[in-house]
Amino acid sequence: MYLKPHNSVGRLRPDVAIGSGRRALNKARLDNAAVLSTTPDVRRTASYYAEELFAAIYRDSVEILLVQAKRGEFQPNMVRHGAGFDIYLDPGTLEGVDSMYEELTAKSARIVREPAMTPYGTYEFVVEDVDGRLIGIGHIREREIFFRGTFD
Repeated sequence: MYLKPHNSVGRLRPDVAIGSGRRALNKARLDNAAVLSTTPDVRRTASYYAEELFAAIYRDSVEILLVQAKRGEFQPNMVRHGAGFDIYLDPGTLEGVDSMYEELTAKSARIVREPAMTPYGTYEFVVEDVDGRLIGIGHIREREIFFRGTFD
């Protein structure tokens, strides 16, 4: 798989080859991506994910891996870089976004942004975890907006 940045927000397109002269290869199907995140207290964070957000850190085909920070201070992307989610989950459908919202609201998760359409074409909401990570949960609704500029 080749990845090519295609616009100013840095989204990547897996179906656009970088460079010229590359042979087409059979593409392996990717079923999972694991999120790796450092944390100041693995036990506290794992407990939060298990009790407040999900039934386990492994759910469906999603893995969230937590690693104890050995030095320095953990900072979520918004603090460290001034932008960006720390984790982004796509339930696969717009209805899935609403279902996740209902589930997490029932578990008293800290919702920092209600489900809504974004200027970049996704329907999403945002949860903040116990360490301050922002977790976006959404699905692309308007592909023409989300992929605008892809082939420019």
